[in-house]
Amino acid sequence: MNVRFHSMLCAAAAALTLAGCTTILRQPPPIGAPLTAVTAQLGQPNAVYPDPAGGQVLEYRGQPMGQFQYMARIGPDGRLVSYDQVLTSENFAKVKVDRWTKDDILRNFGRPAEVSRVYAHDYEVWSYRYKEAGVWNSMMNVHFDAQGVVRQMLNGPDPLYDERFRRW
Repeated sequence: MNVRFHSMLCAAAAALTLAGCTTILRQPPPIGAPLTAVTAQLGQPNAVYPDPAGGQVLEYRGQPMGQFQYMARIGPDGRLVSYDQVLTSENFAKVKVDRWTKDDILRNFGRPAEVSRVYAHDYEVWSYRYKEAGVWNSMMNVHFDAQGVVRQMLNGPDPLYDERFRRW
């Protein structure tokens, strides 16, 4: 890889990472704040998902380069219920293999950093960058079958940060 291309790639990665930081640097509104106050304080979300219990979930994207993703849960009354960084080992442990679907994953974690396939099993894989146990640069890989049901969860080192995966 030539030096100029590498510099451009690093600059683009830094710009994407910093763009996601604007949300995390803002103070979240207090629990119970109306939706208008949430969006006024945090900005427009990157995606909005309906909550089956009523209300909606707002995604404030940190992927594909960041190791965070914030979700604001708005109750049926239009008020903030919670605002959390959701890419944690504890949250990934809540996923129910063979029961959760793509919609459940989107509502809980937002869109992934990467999407790939495992052709041997005909699985679609959504990968999320995160800090495992708050320390290790990791990827959580959520494997879906053809019906969109979670069949497997695997985590491992994030190739972006692991020297063993670098070719330059």
